Amino acid sequence: MVFDDRRHAGRALARVLRELPDCSDSVVLALPRGGVPVAFEVARHLRLPLDIFLVRKLGVPGQEELAMGAVAGGGIVVLNEPVIRLYSIRPEIIDAVALRENAEIQRRTAIYRGRHPPIPLKGRAVILVDDGLATGSTMRAAIRALRPIVRRIVVAVPVGAAVTCSDLRSEVDSLICLETPAHFQAVGEFYRSFDPTSDDEVRALLEAAWPDRGLPHPA
Repeated sequence: MVFDDRRHAGRALARVLRELPDCSDSVVLALPRGGVPVAFEVARHLRLPLDIFLVRKLGVPGQEELAMGAVAGGGIVVLNEPVIRLYSIRPEIIDAVALRENAEIQRRTAIYRGRHPPIPLKGRAVILVDDGLATGSTMRAAIRALRPIVRRIVVAVPVGAAVTCSDLRSEVDSLICLETPAHFQAVGEFYRSFDPTSDDEVRALLEAAWPDRGLPHPA
């Protein structure tokens, strides 16, 4: 299946998630930026609260699209050891990139959240949403940061590499991936429109979802 765009993918995910038991008290957590349009539709159609959870990829210097790991709020760092070994990346380089990305998490939190406080997550069930899974580094960082806090974790993505989905399944209570193609190269292959999600789009969607911590429900 090829999705028209991220919001189309979110609506498709919502139809599947509706059939899951024990989702009625969940909080939908979007991984910005690309996960926000997907999660917005999931939360809207399931009538669930929406929030964001900031995770940043640790890109290999000079090849930033290649993930050597990820960092999540609270200083949780998850490393992609095969990439680190392959490129002989030194610990001090990893530390420098992690420090920079932690600062970016703080900056984006202020931009996206504004005056809105985070939804308390302790003891809650959460649905973690992104626009796809490639290496899974950012999603894994989010899972490990949330695991000590929340009661239940569901990961929901429109598309992902089969091996990544298989690896992550053991770390969560449920994993929903609509498409796990045999020949996976990049998440964007499975979207007709996959333009970068802008900060302005993220803010607009969150403002639509957060005026009174409710959501506009679908007709």
